[in-house]
Amino acid sequence: MASLSFEGETHGELVVKVRRWLASVEGDPEAHLTRTEAVEQGAELTKEALRVIASAAPKPVAQSDVVKALTGMGYKATDSAKAAIIDGLDSVEEMTGGSVVQLAREAGKSVAYQMNTTIARQILKGLKQVPR
Repeated sequence: MASLSFEGETHGELVVKVRRWLASVEGDPEAHLTRTEAVEQGAELTKEALRVIASAAPKPVAQSDVVKALTGMGYKATDSAKAAIIDGLDSVEEMTGGSVVQLAREAGKSVAYQMNTTIARQILKGLKQVPR
């Protein structure tokens, strides 16, 4: 029998992961992350990396007060940075009426298209040079 599980430290983390999974299963093209979700996801990824690094240390080191304190400081720094970034993005959106975020999103679409065209040309060039 198939099973599915999600891990998270808080209820909110679980809700975000379940929603993201449901959107991916349903093929929802509008399932893009909001800027807040993207920052939160990056922060959670950083905290998970801190946890993995701390747990990878030999047991006496991993359980030392120094490693626990450094890991805790990393969590606090990540949470502070997340809050500052979200507040900064909210301020930029408020000051510009969202135009900067919209312009960046549209520029990203253009860049992706141009990058794909460039890569395609390089691949074609490489294929033409391959001896048969």
